[in-house]
Amino acid sequence: MRFGAAFLVCLGLACLGLAGCAAPPSQGGGGIVSMNPCADATLLELVPPSRIAAISHYSQAPDSTSIPLDVARRFRGNNGTAEEVIGLKPDLVIASSFTAPSTREAFARAGLKVLYLGIPPSIADSKAQVTELAAALGTPAKGAALNARIDAAMAAARWTGPKAPALLWIGGNLVTGGQTLLDDLMTTTGFSNQAAHYGLTHTGHLPMERVIADPPRVMLAPEGAGHDSDSRAAILRKRAIAETGLKVTQAQFARQLVNCGGPVIPAALARLAEIRRQVR
Repeated sequence: MRFGAAFLVCLGLACLGLAGCAAPPSQGGGGIVSMNPCADATLLELVPPSRIAAISHYSQAPDSTSIPLDVARRFRGNNGTAEEVIGLKPDLVIASSFTAPSTREAFARAGLKVLYLGIPPSIADSKAQVTELAAALGTPAKGAALNARIDAAMAAARWTGPKAPALLWIGGNLVTGGQTLLDDLMTTTGFSNQAAHYGLTHTGHLPMERVIADPPRVMLAPEGAGHDSDSRAAILRKRAIAETGLKVTQAQFARQLVNCGGPVIPAALARLAEIRRQVR
């Protein structure tokens, strides 16, 4: 899920420290089990590794993680099945609001404490989710500290001049539209979302013909990472721009920055602000 999806300066010194001191995976019985890859990123900010029994298997894949792979792979992964999670006997399960009803019912029958988190559509909603998760973990001060970092990053990246129309490709021909966290990040840093201009909300596939007919000023894409379909799409975009002579600035925006909010936000804002400063 994306608001997301694979690292990062965004995790700051706290996560860099985790890379060298993460505890061995729990063998079951207590601890926190996260089935939510975006919760994984925030979880690492809020609790010590010893409290984490397992994280989502998505965080251990390059195209869907929002934490450094070397950190993620120090923890036990889980595939999100009810049987697997219940077998770990966790103190707390962090799951997605899209969790299947049958899985929810299985957790309830097992008497598990579960926190279901949705996909935040804005920076403010992401901060509220950090606060909610920190409260559930008993670490409200760390949640407040993370939100303060997000506020500082927003202040540093905020653009007050004219906005540049931009498309943010998530992968292949999939773009982020309006009413999303990425849309809020783009607007904050001086871009207007061209996908929203086309009428797209959330995420959707966008044919290149539409882009050529009404091009943005900037195109952001996770070039050089992900599946072969991403590389093919990137090649076709570059070829189309070259052949039509469109004045479109192309810039790389790492796939790991499109997947989640929380601790990913500062790095995403910094990268977007950097690109915006380069666009006249």
